[in-house]
Amino acid sequence: MISVQSTKPLGLWTSFDWWPPVGWWPEAARDLLLPGQDACGSATFVLPPSTASVHSARSFTAGTLDGWHLGELTENMELIVSELATNALRHGLRLTEPCGNPPVHMSLVRRGALVTCAFTDPGASVPVLRYPGPLDVGGLGLHIVESISLRWGWSALAPQGKIVWAVLS
Repeated sequence: MISVQSTKPLGLWTSFDWWPPVGWWPEAARDLLLPGQDACGSATFVLPPSTASVHSARSFTAGTLDGWHLGELTENMELIVSELATNALRHGLRLTEPCGNPPVHMSLVRRGALVTCAFTDPGASVPVLRYPGPLDVGGLGLHIVESISLRWGWSALAPQGKIVWAVLS
């Protein structure tokens, strides 16, 4: 578990070096914060490009939330982590590139009773709510994230990549 603090300006984060500064919060979810929510923390995990990474990310999430005494969020956050990790690994990595592919970072950021789960990846594809047909395999992941989170969203990172996040309470 890593807790970091940084002085790098918010607008200059890249998928290569994004580690959440203590107190970071997605701009589009700032209105969810209440005055006095000063209990802060962050934990970051690097996901290798492997299907086993989704299970590892879920375990990391459960351990982190337990350490923050927010175990009641574990079940829903593990579901969000599964969906966002799968998307980051499936759509965010360019597997045709040689070993120079930047990793996927997963971060949990706590502000009071709110926890943001954020994934950064080097991909250019934009997360989109799909409406799959009845015989399609997959395509409902972001609908699940939307249904159980207070808010979710994404932002582009410079010079490439994106961050996809979801907030739970």
